[in-house]
Amino acid sequence: MRAEFGVLAKGSEGGGAALDQVIVLTGSAMLVAAGLFWVAYLHRTRRITWLKNAADRLGQLGNRPGWVALPLAVFITTILTALLGFIWDVSLHIGKGRDVGPLANPAHYFIMIGLFFLFIAGMLAVVLPLDEKPGPAAIRITRTWYAPVGGVLMAAVGLYALIGFPLDDIWHRLFGQDVTLWGPTHLMLIGGAGLSLVAVLLLEFEGRLDRPDPDRADGRLLWVFRVFAFGGLLIGMSVYQVEFDFGVEQFRLVFQPMLIVAASTVALVSARYTLGRGSAVVAVLFAFLVRGVVAVLVGPILGAPHNVFPLYLGVAVVVELMALLPLIRKPVWWGALTGLAAATVGLWLESLWVGRMFVDPWPTSMWPELLAMAVPVGIAGGALGALLGMVLRGEPLPRPSVRRGLVVAAVLIAAAATANGLRVDVPENASATVRLQDAAPALGGRMVTADVTLTPTDLVGDDPEWVQILGWQGGTGSDSPGRGLVIDHLQRVEPGHYVSTKPVPAYGNWKTVLRVHDGSLLTALPVYMPEDRGIDAAGVPASNEFNRPFVAEITVLQRERSFDHPSWLLAGASLIVLICSLLVIWALAWGAARIVLAYRNDVRAQGLATAVRR
Repeated sequence: MRAEFGVLAKGSEGGGAALDQVIVLTGSAMLVAAGLFWVAYLHRTRRITWLKNAADRLGQLGNRPGWVALPLAVFITTILTALLGFIWDVSLHIGKGRDVGPLANPAHYFIMIGLFFLFIAGMLAVVLPLDEKPGPAAIRITRTWYAPVGGVLMAAVGLYALIGFPLDDIWHRLFGQDVTLWGPTHLMLIGGAGLSLVAVLLLEFEGRLDRPDPDRADGRLLWVFRVFAFGGLLIGMSVYQVEFDFGVEQFRLVFQPMLIVAASTVALVSARYTLGRGSAVVAVLFAFLVRGVVAVLVGPILGAPHNVFPLYLGVAVVVELMALLPLIRKPVWWGALTGLAAATVGLWLESLWVGRMFVDPWPTSMWPELLAMAVPVGIAGGALGALLGMVLRGEPLPRPSVRRGLVVAAVLIAAAATANGLRVDVPENASATVRLQDAAPALGGRMVTADVTLTPTDLVGDDPEWVQILGWQGGTGSDSPGRGLVIDHLQRVEPGHYVSTKPVPAYGNWKTVLRVHDGSLLTALPVYMPEDRGIDAAGVPASNEFNRPFVAEITVLQRERSFDHPSWLLAGASLIVLICSLLVIWALAWGAARIVLAYRNDVRAQGLATAVRR
């Protein structure tokens, strides 16, 4: 079956990067790191003063210590750079396919520079304090050197994301190129960047009591900046959804609403509780503006497939309304109840946007499972968001057993929902008879419409997630239909009988696939595949009429991926990535608790309530 469909193990182009590119990347990173650590050494030994002077001058503008102001300025620039590179990279993979190498993909430069400077921003916060202890929660490094917790965490998550690059190359050498956002090492790259916003919020909190001018109140501009930070957290936690934004998700559609709820409850509940009225809505507007600018840059300007993104406005309105309840005086309970409202009313409001703007709307039949996954995640996310808000307001936290139990419960709930979403059924003895008819040719070659008969005819119900033909990786540019991406949702004529609504490509480098998704059923078969000598994959012709069996969708969409390896190897490698990810979550939770407990015990905490509410 593999030979017929061209789904073979990795070849010379389907594995890791070429050795010369590995050497160039490693050498460049080591050279830049050496230079930066040399500057840090000169600063710590007081041989230079310009770094401290620049940080202090910047800090005076926002009335924050230099060890907060300069790292945050660097962070803002770097995270926007990484976001542009990330969205562009996903778009290029969808429109063009795999990379010749990491240096051949222009988007990778933005990602690498962005993540590297994310690490640098954290290290700046670590090395800048000289003659001061940056807050009572500061971590002691040497006898006289203390570093803010937020800076240490920012550097740690930046390093976690950077480690994803070499591990990604090792992963491809072992398992081939899994051209999906949800590859384990890919999740390290995007997860580190996304979670860095938590570290940023903690660092800004640490600097709030060490303001250069304690009598100068924070103005409205500082409030807006802090709201934007929560908007950044919303964007960061939304990166896991980006395949859904393009309509080329390689996992069940029920994941999308769950991920929307997880991102919005944590970010918007914490924003509203921390900053008060209107902050959730403003955070959403900021996220919409940033994602909109990036979408325009990637799509119309750079010529790659376009993407849409969640609106979150309905959830923000629900959060703002829930904040009017007296229950907000019990923040954890309020957060949990708000999460429940966000996962029901808020999600229904979001579904109106999804149904109008996204490639794949949510069918009615999906809602029972959707709610079963989204509601527990929403409740847990709302409780976590309230906990983060309590930290950022300097309020007393629940006793250790309660707060630790909440974090552990949230992780377990997310894990259970994810495990359910990963449950996929591949039908046995199911096939499709496809009759193709030539349509008006595109500039590059043959376009076809399809008449599809499923066997058995009751393979899918009356309201499936999709029965579609996907054409992708045909090449970006104005001469490529859909800029490398064409999706045709087939029209149902009768049970088991579907017809095209628009032509799809069947030529050149296009990979054209019939996809079927109904509940846990997720399967596909190739309509047209080009010969790919780089991975020793035979072509699949688009004959005028053919009958082919349905197979696991992953074997068709991830053509470069190798399945010729022991099962324990993939499980072991995935477990390592999972452990690293759990350590990052633990570190952020530990850092948040350390900061607020230290400030509550410090004599300066007497003025904290006033400081954090200004």
